Amino acid sequence: MQIILLSGGSGQRLWPLSNDIRSKQFIKIFNDSDGQYESMIQRTLKQILKIDDNISITVATSKKQEAVLKKYIDKDISISAEPCRKNTFPSIALAVAYLNDIKKIDLNETVVVCPVDPYVNDDFFVTFKKLIEQVSYDFPLILMGINPTYPSEKYGYILPSPILQGGGYKVESFKEKPDVETAQKYIAAGALWNGGVFAFKLNYVLEKAQKLLGYSSYEELLKHYDSLKSISFDYAVVEHEKNIKVIRYDGEWKDVGTWNTLTEVMDSNYIGKVQADKTCNNLHVINESDLPIICMGLKDMVVAASPEGILVSDKKNSSYIKPFVENIHQQIRFAEKSWGNFKVIDIDSESLTIKVTLSPKQQMSYHSHKYRREIWTVVEGLGRVIIDGIERSVKSGDIIEIPIGCKHTIIADTLMKIIELQIGKDIDVKDKDIEL
Repeated sequence: MQIILLSGGSGQRLWPLSNDIRSKQFIKIFNDSDGQYESMIQRTLKQILKIDDNISITVATSKKQEAVLKKYIDKDISISAEPCRKNTFPSIALAVAYLNDIKKIDLNETVVVCPVDPYVNDDFFVTFKKLIEQVSYDFPLILMGINPTYPSEKYGYILPSPILQGGGYKVESFKEKPDVETAQKYIAAGALWNGGVFAFKLNYVLEKAQKLLGYSSYEELLKHYDSLKSISFDYAVVEHEKNIKVIRYDGEWKDVGTWNTLTEVMDSNYIGKVQADKTCNNLHVINESDLPIICMGLKDMVVAASPEGILVSDKKNSSYIKPFVENIHQQIRFAEKSWGNFKVIDIDSESLTIKVTLSPKQQMSYHSHKYRREIWTVVEGLGRVIIDGIERSVKSGDIIEIPIGCKHTIIADTLMKIIELQIGKDIDVKDKDIEL
């Protein structure tokens, strides 16, 4: 079975824990079997491989999130990275072309596409086999419809025919996100939530890509990606296909896209340095900062703190955070990388101070800067630096000065913590020449 997991998001609705690089699927809030915290993507991958460890998984993501994604997946899971963010149809088309051209998957192979971040039970992924079984010449596109648990305004609705056709229901129509009263009428008529899960054969989407985007090969799609039409899979394909079936899913399903819904599935009320008195009720706090948080008398609230900022909100109102986050214009202050992570400590007019954590046996890219010099202070660990081709060992307490234009990297032999001071008038993340 081929599965494409859609892993994107702008990181606005779960600010300050999420940002443009670190979307909600990377936030560690779930307890695993070892008592450690794991992320949504780790939880999802475990569930899929529990059903069938021979499943082939490809994660479709943006180039910005590729580095952090590699920290959370095994090497045998593939990545299709879009050069810039488009909508779901170009992203899916690129991933399907990747399967065909790079992984050499046959055009008649069936694939299931699914968002990476729904909160579900294992039987959700068992249903994928039913989707695949229903794909045919007469019904080239099969959807999963979620049994609605309340009249939601957040989701689109699928209205199926009342007659079962070989294991699925033919789709009669789609309904846009309605108001609550209209949603109640849809549900009474048997409508299902559209959870964004569908199955098709590779050649089906590649034909659509050629028609709608002008390209169907991986190389051409990648080359012209920035100029492709930005359109969702629903608008481009689903709503124009006359012969679609839907498979009903009755199990647990939550879209944890807001703080309110995320707190409903958290295993712990408090994560990090948190204290709360006994008068607090229905309170969830996640503290990723080094400073303690004390809460007293808070009810039906969420508190979140990270290097990006602090959120204090009533749970219901937390769903309306996006416009406020859009008004924040600042450099990303925390990011995970394939080699570790960094946290911005201080920003001045001509300097930037960062705390870098480098995982054992990992290294940064070999790169240089045109407009800034750097001073590294090794706080912890052992490793090696390479500056303009010359390698030397470094340890806790060592200071490394890197002039403008010098190529440099650092290799961690053990876990390393480094304070990096960038000095220059034009400090910019784009000021980086990388030698592969």
